[in-house]
Amino acid sequence: MSTVLILNLAWQISTLALVALGLAIVFGQLRIMNMAHGEFVMLGAYAPFITSSLGLSPWLQVPVCLITVGSIALLMERSIIRHLYGRMFDSLLATWGIAILMREGVELFFGRGYQSVSPPVSGTVSILGTDYPAYRIVVICIILLGFTALYWWSKTSKIANKIKAMVGNPDLAQAVGINTARLSSGAFVFGCCCAGIAGLLLAPTIRIEPMMGLDYLIRSFFALVVGGLGSLEGLAIGTGVIAGTQTVLGAIASQTYGYLSVLTLSILFLWLKPNGVRSSSR
Repeated sequence: MSTVLILNLAWQISTLALVALGLAIVFGQLRIMNMAHGEFVMLGAYAPFITSSLGLSPWLQVPVCLITVGSIALLMERSIIRHLYGRMFDSLLATWGIAILMREGVELFFGRGYQSVSPPVSGTVSILGTDYPAYRIVVICIILLGFTALYWWSKTSKIANKIKAMVGNPDLAQAVGINTARLSSGAFVFGCCCAGIAGLLLAPTIRIEPMMGLDYLIRSFFALVVGGLGSLEGLAIGTGVIAGTQTVLGAIASQTYGYLSVLTLSILFLWLKPNGVRSSSR
């Protein structure tokens, strides 16, 4: 296996894991099928254009991304989502309509054309005699550090334990004094902000346009189907299988075969192992 293919595998797996993390939190923990997840990725990718249109410094792209995505997610949760916890089909229909509104809003402000962003880190890095974009290496390292911190937090934080208790038995959690409404709201906003940060990090490497979110929603869902819900380990397995299969077959054959293999694999998992490779017991 060539060095370029290995590095591309690391890039695809790490970025898909970051994109799917938000959906894993919202879908896996809150039982909300957020069909607007891809649109939050799209909003994050547009953060550089929002920053420039406001006349702000490029260094403020991360705060602008978090404020924009977080505000919309909080408004969405307070007005609609909090009435739909545990009602997957209803949440699917509601968030699908919200996704359409978000796409139309972005088209209104930025148009339908493709946009591009220059990476903040230019040039290449030589790894085992192979030149690879420096920006991708930086993003991979950031994602690895972020997931390491998140894993440590999930094992040691009292808030994480409260979320697990809420997921396991929300009525009992509320009876012992846990503010389930606040926890649910915070988890939903955090999941959407993860999607926004993923879009911001991916922006210099992709074509940015209002319809871009659908692909990320589908691949994130496939990753959760394969890996299962409720654990970071399952998320890692799912993203590794989906991104790895697509990258390897795309390099050997074509991207069409890569997408087809991922679709076939996901259908097989839904049929033979609907709870995924690793799913937390409920």
